[in-house]
Amino acid sequence: MIPPQSRASVLVALLAGSALAFLSGCATSGSKYATRGVHLYETNNVIRVDLDGERFTEYHFRDVSRPFLYPILSPRGEHFTRRWPQETVPNEEHDHPHHHALWWGHGSANGVDFWSEEKNAGRTVHQSFAAMESGSRVGTLTSRNRWIAKDGKVIADDERTMQFRKGDNGSRIVDFSVTVTATQGDLVLGDTKEGTMAIRLAESMRLAQPAKKPGLGHILNSEGVRDGNTWGKRAAWVDYTGPVEGRTLGVAIFDHPSNPRFPTWWHVRDYGLFAANPFGLHDFTKAEKGAGDFKIPAGTHVTFRYRFLFHDGEAKAARVAESAVEFQKTSPVSSASSASQR
Repeated sequence: MIPPQSRASVLVALLAGSALAFLSGCATSGSKYATRGVHLYETNNVIRVDLDGERFTEYHFRDVSRPFLYPILSPRGEHFTRRWPQETVPNEEHDHPHHHALWWGHGSANGVDFWSEEKNAGRTVHQSFAAMESGSRVGTLTSRNRWIAKDGKVIADDERTMQFRKGDNGSRIVDFSVTVTATQGDLVLGDTKEGTMAIRLAESMRLAQPAKKPGLGHILNSEGVRDGNTWGKRAAWVDYTGPVEGRTLGVAIFDHPSNPRFPTWWHVRDYGLFAANPFGLHDFTKAEKGAGDFKIPAGTHVTFRYRFLFHDGEAKAARVAESAVEFQKTSPVSSASSASQR
């Protein structure tokens, strides 16, 4: 017969073990209770971002030509971006291998290409993380990067901050700001359409399919301009919608009033490339070559700030215009310098 004191000890041990097993099960079961909020963590050499326990995106920063976010998923797991070159799946074109889902890069920084992956292109090399914070409503990731030319010369540095959150009606949001610092003397972001804050959308969302066959996608900007006429135009925002796995999905990019040359010009293509580019005036407006050059004086920096809204349905139903106004009212990221245009 077990003495009373021993019976009590056994009971306490059993209860403690049951509680530990329960909590362990919650932590690994993927339950909403255990995983509510925005969770950032490193796994398989990427930083993964989960919203309420569901994968939203991953930040790739190791052994890449420039950091990027991929995949970008809806709450149901649909892909907002083309999957190649990260993955090979049926029915995708393999053009423009430098279009890595969602990224920031420019085709001319003191004459060095940080947009493409041609043999003489530079690389944006991750240096460190300044912040990686999970939260109940917002997750934040800040990385420091160095722009290095093919010959090893350092061109500039940047610090980029990405904030991840849920929006209204099942939407998902990425706020992306990048502060570029002229650490190696004057820095000129050159006049070229090849840039800059960019995403390559899912193939089924395209305005035009291969061989210029009509697609089912549509483009709308803040000025009411539609489809192919949006290329090279200035606007405070652009929204690109189209079908993905039988549903209509959309991606909107908002420019911020604190950005140089707001509202920006848009390098938005019928094949799914979609980019805000405040530099490519020669290509967009037929201005003289170099008219879009943007000089950041030595030792100073400039910040560019954007919001990506990943939503269901068309722009009107998703309240894209209203969401853009809300974003424009948010406080800008502080910048200690003002850069000249030439």
